Amino acid sequence: MQTRLIDFSKYSSLRIGAPIEVHLIRSSKDAQECVARGFSLIGKAQNLLISPHAKNLAMLDKEIFSQISIESRENTTNGAQENSVLVGAALSSSKIFSFFKAQNLGGVEFLQGLPGSLGGIIKMNAGLKSSSGQNYEICEMLDSININGEWIDAEKIPFSYRSSGISGVILQACLKKIQGFNDALSKDFLAIRAKHPKMPSCGSCFKNPKGDFAGRLLESVGLKGFSIGGVGFSAQHANFLVNLGGGSFEDALALIELAKKRVFEAFGIMLECEVQIIS
Repeated sequence: MQTRLIDFSKYSSLRIGAPIEVHLIRSSKDAQECVARGFSLIGKAQNLLISPHAKNLAMLDKEIFSQISIESRENTTNGAQENSVLVGAALSSSKIFSFFKAQNLGGVEFLQGLPGSLGGIIKMNAGLKSSSGQNYEICEMLDSININGEWIDAEKIPFSYRSSGISGVILQACLKKIQGFNDALSKDFLAIRAKHPKMPSCGSCFKNPKGDFAGRLLESVGLKGFSIGGVGFSAQHANFLVNLGGGSFEDALALIELAKKRVFEAFGIMLECEVQIIS
């Protein structure tokens, strides 16, 4: 496989890391090799905390896996021809959103406020809640997914909150073709995104526990705006892990462990990381 040197202190959304050689996935054979060798996928590194000493990293070659088009595909259940949107897993959420809007298609308006590439978004079943409280997740828009070169119906994937259960490499996906872009919903998500911290961040650090909010729990134990070294929980949104300047991998790990400890001691709840840690 070809490799590329990536400086994660500039590439990752949290701006933490070091220059590391990353393997490029250019085919299904490459994908299968990465799985066999236990490589970690990085995508656009939007929700990743990567150690400066991390090894065996891989990413999709954007030149090959960034296509998007409307395709006619056969329904594997009833054999009928159906239109869907074929998207390469390396394509960014903003470009997917723009394509759907230009084609007057609906269903991915929530991508207006959600960074990352399609593969990572599917992997963690990313989503966003509207101001009315309705939750939108990428799993609702999927017809099928190409994993390691094999197409699998999305209904066979065990999607759950911020999880897909997918262990292979996502190469492409077919998204549902739903006529009618919802401009009001798009503006709602844009307004929600505008309230998020603007400094380097991995987004939500922890998953929301059932029936509660990680941000509320963190604020309740005095961690809103709290920092260790150059990494802190935002004073604007307690569950956003942010780089205040010169933050290190060790700073971030220490803060995450402190947060888990304080919340567990106060509420008996063990917070589960939404940010993916590659050490």
